Amino acid sequence: MLNYNRTNLHPSTFLLLGIPGLETVHVWISIPFCLVYIVSLMGNVALLFIVKTDHKLHEPMYLFLCMLSVADLMLTSSTLPKILSLFWFNYREIHFEACLTQMYLIHSLSTMESGFILAMAFDRYIAICHPLRHSTILTPAVIVGLGLGIVFRGTILLSPHPFLLRWLSYCRTNVIPHTYCEFMALIKLVCTETKIRRAYSLIVAFLTGGLDFILIICSYVLILLTVFNLPSKAARLKTLSTCVSHVWVILVFYTPAFFSFLTHRFGHHIAPHIHIFIANIYLLIPPMMNPIIYGVKTKRIRERFFKFLTIKCI
Repeated sequence: MLNYNRTNLHPSTFLLLGIPGLETVHVWISIPFCLVYIVSLMGNVALLFIVKTDHKLHEPMYLFLCMLSVADLMLTSSTLPKILSLFWFNYREIHFEACLTQMYLIHSLSTMESGFILAMAFDRYIAICHPLRHSTILTPAVIVGLGLGIVFRGTILLSPHPFLLRWLSYCRTNVIPHTYCEFMALIKLVCTETKIRRAYSLIVAFLTGGLDFILIICSYVLILLTVFNLPSKAARLKTLSTCVSHVWVILVFYTPAFFSFLTHRFGHHIAPHIHIFIANIYLLIPPMMNPIIYGVKTKRIRERFFKFLTIKCI
């Protein structure tokens, strides 16, 4: 039987189902999940340490990358421990307030990640299109202001989400067919009208991730126009090479994000386990790949990382 709060008609706890239809192989699925989590933690902590200790890396691009790493660490740590406890110990229960908190953290931190990637695109635009003004435009004060603005946007725009769900009646079931608490997964359990809440969620998604992606595309269109006007092929290739790492980060973040968004809202005929896999890829893969991409592509980060490993081994 469902244990409901009598005043608000919501269950005191939810039960996370995990990946529907694949419950028998949860333990095996947990192995790559755990490895990805460990690599994410080690990679992002190492990246933060390297940038902090190397003053030559105190440039706008790497400072924004550090902000992205902090958001990645918070996002994975707010979801993976609970997912692993579900897979390993079959601990499905999550309190109602904890579920809303997790949902808020996931969406707000994802919004911040998108904002930091946009800030990195802005840095590339200034560096390539206005190189002589780069240091005067992206001053330390501007960098801090952009970072705080991105955090403020994610915090404020997503803050109504827990309240939109807090006072609804969950009369259908308290079982969430997911590995974590997510807005669309929760709204489907509600037995009252949810059009306004769904509309607000769509508007916020467009004003954050959607608008960020459009601005990123615009910045790269301007970058390409500038690059194609350079006099030599060597200069064009050298300039474009400074954007490769960021382009990979964009692809790794936005590809699963858009697939997850579209399948949740419009993919009604897609198998449930496909929904959940895509949603988990969106949470797991970008935090793991971001430090790897910049570690491989950035010579100074790569050298400092190997130097750090050498010292530890000695």
